[in-house]
Formats: sequence, structure tokens, C-alpha cells
Amino acid sequence: MLGLPDSIHAFLFDLDGVLTQTAKVHAAAWKDMFDAFLREEARRDGTSSERFAPFDAGADYDRYVDGRPRLDGTRAFLASRGITLPEGERDDPPGTRSVAGLGNLKNETVQRMIKEQGVDPYAGSLDYVRRLAARDVPRAVVSSSANCREVLHAAGYDGLFEVVVDGIVAIEEHLPGKPAPDTFVAAARKLGYAPEHAVVFEDALAGVAAGHAGGFGRVVGVDRVGQAEALREHGADVVVADLADLLTEE
Repeated sequence: MLGLPDSIHAFLFDLDGVLTQTAKVHAAAWKDMFDAFLREEARRDGTSSERFAPFDAGADYDRYVDGRPRLDGTRAFLASRGITLPEGERDDPPGTRSVAGLGNLKNETVQRMIKEQGVDPYAGSLDYVRRLAARDVPRAVVSSSANCREVLHAAGYDGLFEVVVDGIVAIEEHLPGKPAPDTFVAAARKLGYAPEHAVVFEDALAGVAAGHAGGFGRVVGVDRVGQAEALREHGADVVVADLADLLTEE
């Protein structure tokens, strides 16, 4: 079915980078937040501005934050710079010197950027999902984003998914984020299928690793940035540049 084995009955999609062109917006928001924080840290420590090392929206984004829950990504990047902050509280004001405060500032920044710039779908993904919907194939979105539903609406995916497991659901149901497989497993079960009868579509290395760890019937890596080999190394069974590539296999 649509380029996948007949044993696959449920389709699970990551949001940013698979369905929508929001990964670049998230990367820009992380950079905006972390660069401001790192400059302030350099000022606090009295170190020279020449030693300021900005957040890399390519390498640092892919390695530490892409696909992960916001707080996990914040911790991972800070650890890479040898920085430890207090966890803080979930409602810390954006910019507070805590993991939660930085995470809230990133969320505030990305919401502003999405409002200003809008959200574009990947045309091949939108076509693919519409074909699944026309065949009444079970479909879910699995995203660490707390803004998932708003992004789906803005990108034109309204009514195309039966299940959404996002950052809000993960907190409510105490599901660890990617690279743990729990959010994908929960989505498959909500659709009524075991992981071996479901496919995961992911562009993030952490997300591909989650699909592999969960024992899913197929893990499709979506290579938007030239990391096909890394996607395979993390557990992708097949790598495509766009979901439209799978339609040629019908």
C-alpha cells in the first residue's frame, strides 16, 4: 500500500520536517534563544566575547534538539557546552535562567515566528496523507511539539488525522519523548494496531531511533538535509527524499 508492505496497516507521521516545513523555523528559534543565553553567560562569567560560540542551527540542532521534547533538547545542548542549570518550574517566565525558562522562551519565539511567517506543508506529504485518508487508512501524528495542532491547522492538514500524540499528550500520559519509542507506540495502540503493523515516518535521528527501538514494521527516514546514511545508521529501513517517492512504487 502506497509503497509499503501489505502487513502495514497504520501510518504514523512526525510533524516538523516530515509533514510541514517548520524544522527550519524551530532551528531558527532554538538559535535565537540559545545565542542570547550564551552571550549573557559569557557576560556573567566575564569572558571575552571572542570566545562566544553560537548555537549551530545545522549541526547542534540535528545532534541535540531535533525530534526531542523541548526540555530534553535544552538539557542536551547545555550539557554539550558543560552548562548545568536548575530545572525550574513548568511555568517559569520565558528567559528565566533555568531549563524550563529557556524552554519557555524557545516556545514563545517559535510561536511568534510561525505567526509571522506562516507554515507550509510539504506538497508530497500532503498528497500522500490525502491518499491514505481517501482509502480510510488509520493515520496519526506523533510530535514532541506542544503547538502540533495549531501547526497542522495552519498547514492545511485539518481533518486528515484520527490521532494526535503531541507534547501535551506526552505530559498528560507520562510518555517519555524520542528517542524512546513510547509516543509512537501509544499512537499505534490508539489506532488499534501493534507496532509491527505500523510504519513510522521520521526525519530526525532521534525519531528514527525511536521507531527502530519500538519494533515497528517499517521505519521510513525522510532525508531533507542530506543525512541519509545517518538515518540508516539510526534504524531507518528505507530512506526517501520526499514521501512522493513512495508513490512511484504503487
